[in-house]
Amino acid sequence: MKPNIVFLDEYSICGRDMTSVKELGNYTAYDNTLPEQVVERCTDADIVISNKVVLDAEKLKQLPRLRLICVAATGMNNVDLEAAASLGIEVRNAVGYSTYSVAETTICSALSLLREVVYYDRYFKSGEYSASGRMFCFDRPTAQIRGKNWGIIGLGNIGREVARLATAFGCDVRYFSTSGTTRKEDYPAVGLDELLGWADILSIHCPLNGRTRNLIGRNELDKMKRSAIIINVARGGIIDEQALAEALDADKIRGAALDVFTSEPTNPDSPLLKIVDPCKLLASPHNAWSTVEAIDRLIGCVANNIREYLNNL
Repeated sequence: MKPNIVFLDEYSICGRDMTSVKELGNYTAYDNTLPEQVVERCTDADIVISNKVVLDAEKLKQLPRLRLICVAATGMNNVDLEAAASLGIEVRNAVGYSTYSVAETTICSALSLLREVVYYDRYFKSGEYSASGRMFCFDRPTAQIRGKNWGIIGLGNIGREVARLATAFGCDVRYFSTSGTTRKEDYPAVGLDELLGWADILSIHCPLNGRTRNLIGRNELDKMKRSAIIINVARGGIIDEQALAEALDADKIRGAALDVFTSEPTNPDSPLLKIVDPCKLLASPHNAWSTVEAIDRLIGCVANNIREYLNNL
């Protein structure tokens, strides 16, 4: 008998082809699922797929038929893993599917901030360039990546790919391990304070946990160069957003690029929406990972996880 497979937030795969998953069971998909809808929609499910819909202990206890949760992402903080294990529910995630996409977004963010892309795009589209009477505009000095010090927080798969790309651009790379684990790497490991004072470009690629929540706050931002930029494509909550907004307004750092936020979507009263000079902030709605190539790899990971689970029954 084919298993019942329920995808709780299928909108997260952007309409890509789910055939490889559908052929493995009786497939039901919901565009998105509210917390109060989870139990009802999963009652008959043997396998549940979720990108960000929360599956906590209270909900899992009401789903005695559930045997496999496939997280359609790498991070599994939306699932109570301890509760799942105690209930005999296997949890599998998708590893490595977005490494290249997130790394490319990181490089793109650094280039955009250093070349003042947001400002000059607005300058052109506002009609200011047409009205200026001048061929060139030097309102905001730009900078190149080559020769910069690139600091990386978290040298996992994505951090390592960013390091490789940054090196290809001619950067000097160093990193800080949030776990404290030391390995043989091609790049020197340094303490956080040293990295903050050294880096021209600082990018974050670590998980959100007890060690990394608010890892970058006022004190840490004060230690950075005024000409430095910071990029977070990891998880919201690693940077104190109020402290970051204040640092940008006070010219303590040159700019920031964020793809993740403490609250997603962001709250209307977020300090990030009130920055005096909005061109200092490059922001995107948690989609650094979502190239079509990465999404197709993600779907392949989910299908493989289900297939392996079924083969082991």
